[in-house]
Amino acid sequence: MSGDIDVDQLSDVMTRLGEAVVDPAAWTDIMTSICEAVGATAAVLLQADVRTPDVPRTAAIDEAVQLYFAQNWHLQDPRARGVPRAMSGEIITDQQLLTPEELRSDPMYNEVLYRYGFKWFAGIGFWADTAPWVLTLQRTGQEGLFETRETRLLAQLAPRLTETATLSTVVGRVALTSMTGILDRVQQPAIVLDRAGLAIDRNTAADAGFDEDIRVRDRRLVLRDKAAMARFDAVIDRIRNAPEHAALPVEPILIRRATKGPVVMRVLPIDGAARNVFLGARAMLVLSNLTPRALPEPALIAQAFGLTPAEARLVALLAGGLSITDAADRLGIVRDTARNQLKSVFAKTGTHRQPELVGLVLQIA
Repeated sequence: MSGDIDVDQLSDVMTRLGEAVVDPAAWTDIMTSICEAVGATAAVLLQADVRTPDVPRTAAIDEAVQLYFAQNWHLQDPRARGVPRAMSGEIITDQQLLTPEELRSDPMYNEVLYRYGFKWFAGIGFWADTAPWVLTLQRTGQEGLFETRETRLLAQLAPRLTETATLSTVVGRVALTSMTGILDRVQQPAIVLDRAGLAIDRNTAADAGFDEDIRVRDRRLVLRDKAAMARFDAVIDRIRNAPEHAALPVEPILIRRATKGPVVMRVLPIDGAARNVFLGARAMLVLSNLTPRALPEPALIAQAFGLTPAEARLVALLAGGLSITDAADRLGIVRDTARNQLKSVFAKTGTHRQPELVGLVLQIA
């Protein structure tokens, strides 16, 4: 029968699973090779408890998977009843889970699988750390069902898949921590979102800047600014529903705050080992101006622009957000003296307005 398993080819594929640890994009090619080894037409990786449309799959089943999620068949898939058995080490198949009458009449089979020529299924359960996953293999009617002798061979894949998926999760977490840690060093707040739009990592700089205007609650980013929240919700919808490699929105989101300056949030894609399907990281949010920037010391300002100590002290206060009047009060000088010092600073720095001067000074912060 054309569906017979090539043991040697299957063994060769198992030795390649490690490629997916460092290159998550390799899963599609590896699954294609598994299909060739076991006489199947298509394969899909599905998380057993949380299913999203960006799952890796082979090209032959892409349209069927899109329909499967678009029409919410993933919420009423009769094969889900076999997940506990799959996670206990059993290879599950259609004929084990459904009666012949159910196979003929089930809506999901008729609307999705049969429509695209798929008739027989085998599911291999494995673990990605503590998350349950199933590698599903699909055969056509011509390829035939998965027989008992074949499921024994497929069982060899389960421990190797668990090993690969768990290692991928660990490597991905290390990669994410490294990314957010680097941004922490330059005091740049960052939050990493998974495919469901939930925060799975954030750095210290982000935690330090959260308040009632911007905060994470139950792993969800919450914004008081309703317009910004609506735009962010649209981004989350795209992350949840778009194909795995679809481009993310590039327009930054401006978040207005009640008593502080606005924050600019940029949505950046996650690449490399951190983007593995088992960890689920999909986007990094980088927030500018969430926390006040460290201001340069007056001595550094004086050195950089050739200012007197008194002029540098004034500029440092202006860069910190004080008005010329408040800065004069803080320094214990009259307002006219502060104005004369500011005119001198304008001449020395080639600036003409206070915002222009502050922008220049902050470049050395």
